[in-house]
Amino acid sequence: MLGEGEVGLRVSLRKMESEILVRSLMKMAANNAVLNRLEQKGAEADQVIEYLKRQVALLKEKAILQASLREEKKLRVENAKLKKEIEVLKQELIQAEIRNGVKQISVPPSEIPSTAAISEGFSQTGPAAVMPSGPKDQPKGASEEKKKDKTEKKAGQKKEKKQQIAANDDSKPLDVSRLDLRIGCIITAKKHPDADTLYVEEVDVGEANPRTVVSGLVKHVPLEEMQKRMAVFLCNLKPVKMRGVVSQAMLMCASTPEKVEILIPPSGVVPGDRITCEGFTGEPEKELNPKKKMWEQIQPDLYTNDQCIATYKGVPFEVKGKGVCRAPTMANSGIK
Repeated sequence: MLGEGEVGLRVSLRKMESEILVRSLMKMAANNAVLNRLEQKGAEADQVIEYLKRQVALLKEKAILQASLREEKKLRVENAKLKKEIEVLKQELIQAEIRNGVKQISVPPSEIPSTAAISEGFSQTGPAAVMPSGPKDQPKGASEEKKKDKTEKKAGQKKEKKQQIAANDDSKPLDVSRLDLRIGCIITAKKHPDADTLYVEEVDVGEANPRTVVSGLVKHVPLEEMQKRMAVFLCNLKPVKMRGVVSQAMLMCASTPEKVEILIPPSGVVPGDRITCEGFTGEPEKELNPKKKMWEQIQPDLYTNDQCIATYKGVPFEVKGKGVCRAPTMANSGIK
């Protein structure tokens, strides 16, 4: 038989166990509610993230569209500017021809022969085929006189043509637009077999075949840094043989007597991209004439500014739509 004290103790223990169980169940229920709320919050957060992603994508598309419109507007302005410059150059050419004694003749539009008529005439036996034939019984003296007149006329035309070409050449400004500056990728580089200070590089400048370029950079740039890199090349210098290897372009560098650094193009460029300077809109020469010292006259105005940006007379070297070219660290240095 249990005493009254023991019975009371057991009842108290049962009550305590019941209370503990009830509290545990309440706590579990509360935890489940918290978990449910967290899951709900997580789902809402996923929805917000997805919404923000869509908004970012829309903003990117809008930015691209706005950039395209700005580029189109910029191109229209440049086109109008080019038209004005062409008209100015045309007038300068006419004035240069007049100064050189070239007679200016106004031809009415109705008298200008069509291209088809000219092609048809020359497709036979030459210029004489488009000339009307004279009477078969012309006197011999008259025929010889006509031949003489034709010869003199042709000589006069050739002389006028030469004068026009000379006047046209002189009318073009001698500036950076005469240089064929292009982006190139150095495919391979190795030391010159017969010169300790020269590298020989194979360079892709956007043409069918790579060009061979010889550069005196052994003392300034490690060989491993010459491999597989984009750089700026001058592509219309006359090819020159350097210790038995013909160099077909020049690798452009910021340069002082103590230090040389290869110019770095902007990101996103590809071989063959043209480098221009705003405001200098002429077409590059097919090959710079060494007798006229064109490169020697233009080069002193090529230098890096105080921000290491490559410039011509302070105007940056630019790849349209991609950015400017610069030296890694050399500011206010010549470029060659």
